[in-house]
Amino acid sequence: MSILDKVKEAALNQFIEVIEWLDESKDTLLYRFPVAGQEIKNGAQLIVRESQAAVFVFEGQIGDVFTPGRYTIDGGNTPILSKLGAWKYGFNSPMKSEVYFVNTKQFTDMKWGTSNPVMLRDADFGIVRLRAFGAYSLRVADPGEFIKEVAGTNAHFQTEDIDGQLKRAIVTEFSDALGELKIPALDLAAQYKEVGEQIRAKINEDFKGYGLEVTKFYVENISLPPEVEAAMDKRSSMGALGDAQTYMQFQAADALRDAAQNEGGGAGLGAGLGAGFAVGGQMANAFGQQAQGGTGGGQASSTIPCPSCGKQNAAGVKFCADCGGKMEIGKVPCVKCNAELREGAKFCSECGSTQEKAKCTNCQAELAPGAKFCPECGTKTEAEV
Repeated sequence: MSILDKVKEAALNQFIEVIEWLDESKDTLLYRFPVAGQEIKNGAQLIVRESQAAVFVFEGQIGDVFTPGRYTIDGGNTPILSKLGAWKYGFNSPMKSEVYFVNTKQFTDMKWGTSNPVMLRDADFGIVRLRAFGAYSLRVADPGEFIKEVAGTNAHFQTEDIDGQLKRAIVTEFSDALGELKIPALDLAAQYKEVGEQIRAKINEDFKGYGLEVTKFYVENISLPPEVEAAMDKRSSMGALGDAQTYMQFQAADALRDAAQNEGGGAGLGAGLGAGFAVGGQMANAFGQQAQGGTGGGQASSTIPCPSCGKQNAAGVKFCADCGGKMEIGKVPCVKCNAELREGAKFCSECGSTQEKAKCTNCQAELAPGAKFCPECGTKTEAEV
């Protein structure tokens, strides 16, 4: 072997023979394999692991993308070699190329949030300002497109290098989705999943041009301004109390019990009794509020029972507040003894006679007491009323 051949062999032995990448980080999207002088020995082994893709770049252009597997770099199974055009030095000579490993796994638990409130016109509160935050999962869907549009010639590209761009796009799509969905602020908590799916679909339309895909999108919380939340809390508290009058009576009873338990002597006892009397007055006013009809007066007005259901009603009303029956009942005489009876009575309270008038057997006309003939058709009646 000549000296020249030995020099060539020594040079070839310096070329890379195994090309692989073991990712020890959790946030690396792209890694450029360090090839000395960008020269790769023909017949070198390329190992691409699961959740990886290897991209060969020759003279600034993407030559080929390798999916998971083991490959031998030669002219037979490497499409990129056909682009070299002049493989002048035979199969033992090196090829110049850059090799990029792209991480195609899902990058989970990436955070997003609104740095400033989002303005929204709400049906219940009018114009409100909403804040929101959540998480999403991202992966590289098209390694070649990702290198061309995002990573470029970076030797090491991480998620934090594109995180700001992604967050701005997410907030924009989030605001747009809320405006289109027109979900009331009070109902947003029940629509987090639907909102997230719509936002994910919109984001992927934009990210497709970057070779990226959002696989999961979560809305963890959408919050209203503190003052609006405070008003909602008060409204909820009022609803939890139920009947305000019953609550006042309960509070008055508790206060009276506490005052009665104050057994301190001297001035303490007097103060306790004074408080008890004061609370007793409040309690009396609370219990008498219904009877007073909300007038706030100190004296209860007189009541009368309903003739139909017996419910107590204020004097002077014409109809019962409970059953709607007529309160004013006229007086009628008994058909037999002329005793004064309540209108609608079926029997006389004096003689016990029925108050239902007899009817003509022929035409069903009502007969006067003691009538022997029907005043309508003249039919003789034998029944005495």
